[in-house]
Amino acid sequence: MNPRIRIEVCCGSAQSAINAQAGGAHRVELCQNPEAGGTTPSAGEILMARKQLSIALHVLIRPRDGDFLYSEHELEIVRQDILFCKSVGVNGVVIGFLTKNGDIDQRLTKEMIELAHPMSVTFHRAFDVCREPKTALEQLIVMGVDRLLTSGQQPTAAAGSALIKQLVQQAGKRLVVMPGSGIREHNIQGLIEITGAPEYHVSARKTVVSSMEYCPVGVPMGKNSNNFGYQEIDGEVIRRLVNTVNQNG
Repeated sequence: MNPRIRIEVCCGSAQSAINAQAGGAHRVELCQNPEAGGTTPSAGEILMARKQLSIALHVLIRPRDGDFLYSEHELEIVRQDILFCKSVGVNGVVIGFLTKNGDIDQRLTKEMIELAHPMSVTFHRAFDVCREPKTALEQLIVMGVDRLLTSGQQPTAAAGSALIKQLVQQAGKRLVVMPGSGIREHNIQGLIEITGAPEYHVSARKTVVSSMEYCPVGVPMGKNSNNFGYQEIDGEVIRRLVNTVNQNG
């Protein structure tokens, strides 16, 4: 067994969170629109996930997709979402703010950490598009961020594994560096060996086919949408991934 390795599963719904827990996940990051990098889930989704989960629940706080430079209106939405999560017993929030010059927005990050207390705070992959990753890591540590989700400033964690290893070594025990993006059953053990990170952010989705019998085609409800099927976390794949980590620990 490898008790030091913890698995967080990115879930786009409360049902996916339930599936992840059944598969042996240690923690869930709940979001919506994962295909767009994730945005804040609805209040109902958060409440249902909190009601059904016994493992830790972290919620992505991101008012829209796109960049990480927000208007004051969007920031007020962020504040209200953080307060809501705190009020219903969420364990942690996942945030990320950059300046227009590509640096960590320290003022906003500090504000949101204080607002979120005593919830855990993860800084998300906004880090992967910041200018100076090693300087940014030190800033996050000083501000009291608990965890950094990163792909090592590459499209996938495998591609960014060299930088992730450096960040893990730089952080030491001051902050958890958690690789994420493209981590699956077939490559997680290699990433553990390369990076030495103690936590991993994973996903394993399957298509759930609609029970509809009348299925007209040619009227999509959105770009790349499938009116008669949707994506959900596959608990069995998560179970195999967790077992792979345990067996090789």
